[in-house]
Amino acid sequence: MITFEGVTKRYPDGTVALDDVSLECPTGQITVFVGTSGGGKTTALRTINRMVEPTGGRVLIDGQDVRERKPAELRRGIGYVIQHAGLFPHRTIEDNIATVPYLLRWNKKKARDTARDLMERVGLEPGMAKRYPFQLSGGQQQRVGVARALAADPPVMLMDEPFSAVDPVVRAELQAEFLRLQAELHKTIVFVTHDIDEAIKLGDRIAVFRTGGQLVQVASPEELLARPADDFVAGFIGYDRGIRRLSFIPAAAASLTERDVAPVDTPVERARATGAGWVLVVDADRRPLGWAATAALPDTGVLGDARLAPIGHTFAVEGDSVRAALDAAILSPSGRAVGVDGAGRLVGVADQQDLSAAITASGAGAEPDPAGPDPVAKNGAAG
Repeated sequence: MITFEGVTKRYPDGTVALDDVSLECPTGQITVFVGTSGGGKTTALRTINRMVEPTGGRVLIDGQDVRERKPAELRRGIGYVIQHAGLFPHRTIEDNIATVPYLLRWNKKKARDTARDLMERVGLEPGMAKRYPFQLSGGQQQRVGVARALAADPPVMLMDEPFSAVDPVVRAELQAEFLRLQAELHKTIVFVTHDIDEAIKLGDRIAVFRTGGQLVQVASPEELLARPADDFVAGFIGYDRGIRRLSFIPAAAASLTERDVAPVDTPVERARATGAGWVLVVDADRRPLGWAATAALPDTGVLGDARLAPIGHTFAVEGDSVRAALDAAILSPSGRAVGVDGAGRLVGVADQQDLSAAITASGAGAEPDPAGPDPVAKNGAAG
C-alpha cells in the first residue's frame, strides 16, 4: 500500500506542484494518475521514490515513511519505467535489464539468466539479448524498460507515461502485455498518463489531478465514468463517457440467437424463403464467413456460391464488452453483431435491440445520482 498523507510540494518561487494530496494506492493494484498539464501527477509519482522531496506531508509504503530510507536503497526496491525507456546506449539488452541486479551484487550469471527469462516474459526474442538499444524499435525498447523494472522483482512499480512515445498499434500491444503481466505478478503500480482512455483501460483506480496540484477525484474507472465529481472531471473525461461505460458490461450479458444463420451448403431457395433480409453464412466448423443479402441471391445453387458481404468484425462472447459488440453491430451490413468463442466459432448473433436490453439491464443507461459522489476532501479521497 502506498499512502499519501497531505503531500504538498511548493517551490521557492511560490509555484504549487502538489496541494495537500491524500490518497491510497492499494497493494497489488494499478492506480493511474491522470489530469491536465501542471496537475502534479508526475511530481506525485516522484515523491514515492524520493526523486522529489515534498515540502509538506508524507508518503508511506506499507506504513513506513519513505524518508526513513536512503534514496538509493529505496529506489533499488522500486521498479521505474519512463517514456522512451531511458536505456543505457552502451550496454546490451541483457545488461540493461540486469542493471539493478548488478547494483544488488548478484553474480553475473544469475543476473543475465534473470534478464533472459524476463525478455521472454515481456515478449522479446532471445536473440535480442546481445543487441544494443539503437538496434530495437521503440516498442521493443519499451519492453526492455519494463523488463528492467521487473528485474529485481520489486513489489512497487512506478510508470511515467511509458507508452506515450510509440504509435497507436504498438501502444495497444504494450497495454495488453502490461495487463497480462500484472495478472500474473500483482505488483503495486502507480501509472502516470495524460490519456483518459489509457487510464480507463489499465487502472483499477484513477486519481484525477488538475492544474495547481489539486487532487479532484479518486475512483474506479466505472465509477469515474458514471459519477464524475464535478464539471472539471466530466469535461476532462469527455462527452462520450456514456459510450465508454459500456466497456464494463460483459458481452455475455447480451441475448444471442441463431436466427437467420445458415450453413454454407444451404440451398439459396431455402435461404430466400425465410423472408430475412440478411443470412449469416457459416462453414462446416461454424466459423462465420459473411452475410448474404437474400434479395441479391441467385435463383439456384447454395449459399457458398453466392457473393457474401464482409462481417465487419466479430466479438468474443467471453472477454469482450457490450461496447465491442455494439461496434460490431454498427459496422455490420446487417446491423447485427456476430459473437464467437475462443476458437472463432459462432455462438450467436445480437442486434442493436438485444444490446440495448443488456445495457438497460445493467443499469448503465440509468441517470447518475444528481447529488453525485463526494469530491476529494482536503484530508481524504473519494473512493
